[in-house]
Amino acid sequence: MSSILIKSAQIVNEGKTFLADVYVNHGRIEMIAEEINHTADQVIDARGLHLLPGLIDDQVHFREPGLTHKADIWHESRAAVAGGTTSFMEMPNTVPNTLTQRLLEDKFEIASESSLANYSFFMGAANDNLAEVLKTNPREVCGIKIFMGSSTGNMLVDNQETLEKIFAEAPTLIAVHCEDEATVQRNLDTYLKKYGEEGLTAEMHPFIRSAEACYLSSSKAVELAKKHNTRLHILHISTAKETELFSNLLPLSQKRITAEACIHHLWFSDTDYPQKGNFIKWNPAVKTSLDRTAILEAVLDGRIDVIATDHAPHTLAEKEQPYVKAPSGGPLVQHALQALLDMVKKKQLTLEQMVQKTAHNTATLFQIENRGFIREGYWADLVLVDLDRPYTVTTENILSKCGWSPFMGHQFSSSIIHTMVSGNIVYSEGKIIEVGSGHRLLFNR
Repeated sequence: MSSILIKSAQIVNEGKTFLADVYVNHGRIEMIAEEINHTADQVIDARGLHLLPGLIDDQVHFREPGLTHKADIWHESRAAVAGGTTSFMEMPNTVPNTLTQRLLEDKFEIASESSLANYSFFMGAANDNLAEVLKTNPREVCGIKIFMGSSTGNMLVDNQETLEKIFAEAPTLIAVHCEDEATVQRNLDTYLKKYGEEGLTAEMHPFIRSAEACYLSSSKAVELAKKHNTRLHILHISTAKETELFSNLLPLSQKRITAEACIHHLWFSDTDYPQKGNFIKWNPAVKTSLDRTAILEAVLDGRIDVIATDHAPHTLAEKEQPYVKAPSGGPLVQHALQALLDMVKKKQLTLEQMVQKTAHNTATLFQIENRGFIREGYWADLVLVDLDRPYTVTTENILSKCGWSPFMGHQFSSSIIHTMVSGNIVYSEGKIIEVGSGHRLLFNR
């Protein structure tokens, strides 16, 4: 592991932007100062560039094991670091579902051999695996995932007694997908009767997977968490009404109930369905521009704590099927930072706010050890960006195994220049650098 000296970078960290040098040695940030003249194995001239903490994505679906025709940890971790995401937390609806501690450790073993980014994996909950869920090690596992509404896979937890027990006894953070299944099925039946399968289109998706379905489930999760004092994290908020469930009155480190917004709910709206169709079909659905605005407002005022991707690739052939058959989800991890930097350029949020919501807060919320900040003694998970170098998404530069993006053809205003994971440069000037695997995330719990 080589020493690296980054010279004259505009550092964005902990609410400030300032010019400084950074010295990295043995994988960690050893010094931050106005001028550092240490000898280093590699010197990076960062004049004109901004140095950010690497993004920590708390919700991805990398599809391994069992669904590797869509994606795998090797491909998706490379897409992640190419986009400035240095750590990820992956979901349990793989095949088989991650419902035992042995299956959970199998995924860690795969990542230890193939992931270029740092990694953790959620333990999955089902109606009948409480004993396995309660064995989850808070120090070594990011959390427990509950699907309170079916999405992709068969992990719906709809047994009230099971939910009560998990919320009461979970040894660590619970992350939930919230859509009320009965409401979704009722809406789907109504639309099928009216239009038939062939008549349904992606434009109907936000009415089938409706705002009502989201709020019913999210409010139930909040009610259960308050009843049992559960450490609850609600994923991918998609409606204005749901933002009313969360508070900004406490510091993040003291919150028991937190929330996440995703790139697609901050970028797209229902007006994009005619052009994008199934390529912006996600669960929960992209909804109205009013919902999008309300979600951003909640991000900015602290009711929503982190921004993530819900990166969930499917093949192009799968997404090109008719609406009813096309699966929900899409690849986002490679272009999340660039999308957010476009939002910064549009003055929808500041660089400092973006860093807080994609790195600092994620590290604080999950209690990640020594990551998420540019601090002396912390692991060097860093990304250098050029805010004035345009970058166009093409099939040639997409690294996700599925080979497509909802941003296809879009020109972003910024480019990722270098990405460093645990002190190793893994992406530089458009090229992946193979240096072994990232690290397993650890948690101060």
